Amino acid sequence: MTSTVPAPVTRTADGSALQAVLLDMDGTLVDTEGFWWDVEVEVFARLGHTLDDSWRHVVVGGPMTRSAGFLIEATGADITLPELSVLLNEGFEERIGRALPLMPGAMRLLAELSAHRMPTALVSASHRRIIDRVLTSLGPRHFALTVAGDEVSRTKPHPDPYLFAAAGLGADPARCAVVEDTATGVAAAEAAGCQVVAVPSVAPIPPAPGRTVVGSLEEVDLTFLRGLISFR
Repeated sequence: MTSTVPAPVTRTADGSALQAVLLDMDGTLVDTEGFWWDVEVEVFARLGHTLDDSWRHVVVGGPMTRSAGFLIEATGADITLPELSVLLNEGFEERIGRALPLMPGAMRLLAELSAHRMPTALVSASHRRIIDRVLTSLGPRHFALTVAGDEVSRTKPHPDPYLFAAAGLGADPARCAVVEDTATGVAAAEAAGCQVVAVPSVAPIPPAPGRTVVGSLEEVDLTFLRGLISFR
């Protein structure tokens, strides 16, 4: 994990109390949710199984232990979870080595957060080896802290990753804005008590109290994020 120091409270004249921004990775900053499904399809094809496209919504956004475990059970494939995890990570690394498309607005948002010294963390269910590869494209300088799915005892949809990130930045979770693209990630952030911006990638996410749904990161900037949280 990237080391960091506690972040000061960010206060603005408009009454914002935003202390930190916590960003998901796959499907939020990088257009890779489809990559994971493609790799899963390819790996199971080599094992002699065809994945039902309806399963895509079951596995999207979740930790590998959950998604891989579900696919093993659903197909009856003769492979262990650790063996499958290795194959999936290797396939994904090979895929992003060929191309790593960024989501529209991702680099602009990261640059703006950095320019204003807003404490920012990358919080992903992906494993550390994957995060470190992606960071070479996103720029590790943009993040004071990164949290990987294999570095917490319980990853998304549990609140642990976001609670860990907020604590690492010295921030109150209630004064953190989270940007997520899946229902699993949104559930984790809301369980942690954060304000959530959902940018759906694969499946729709309905609006809800404490949750704002937008169509693209192009709609999200620091002013927008600060407006989500006011002094109480």
